[in-house]
Amino acid sequence: MAAHESTMVALGIPAPDFSLPDTNPNTEKDLYTLSDFSESEALLVAFICNHCPYVVHLRQGLVDFARDYELQRLAVVAISANDVATHPQDAPAKMADASLEFGFRFPYLFDETQAVAKAYQAACTPDFFLYDRDRTLFYRGQFDDSRPNNGQEVTGSDLRQAVDALLLGDPPPTEQSASIGCNIKWKPGKEPDYFSA
Repeated sequence: MAAHESTMVALGIPAPDFSLPDTNPNTEKDLYTLSDFSESEALLVAFICNHCPYVVHLRQGLVDFARDYELQRLAVVAISANDVATHPQDAPAKMADASLEFGFRFPYLFDETQAVAKAYQAACTPDFFLYDRDRTLFYRGQFDDSRPNNGQEVTGSDLRQAVDALLLGDPPPTEQSASIGCNIKWKPGKEPDYFSA
């Protein structure tokens, strides 16, 4: 299980726009854009997928995290950008199944062209990007220190600390650790130049 780190792009950059179809039968719309979350004080964009062991490891923790903050002005949107030709378990129908099975209460969008993942400079699953009210990057990095088989409990402590600071009007955490996971499964010849295997 080869591990890849997030790119840790510069804090303060604006959230790239997107317009992507939603696969989650639990949500209200078939298509979501960045502006659909404009009423939220904060926005978490999470690049995940169905099959990655690192995502599977923290998936319930992410569901719990989203539920805990849904009344606290934080919006959550998940995006899968994997090439479904090589990883059919990440296809939209399977994403819909996962949304129902694990009780996702947030959109689970499919980035078929992988253009949105590239715009965010996402590199791995999971990869987390937290934006403030002005949709500038406040935190990017890991959910917490837990990894498959390292014996540490999944708590979401790093991300929770960042969200709490944002909602309180405090500055971003000074220490932000890269997320670690499976590399995004890029289409042949489409691997971005910021990503190194």
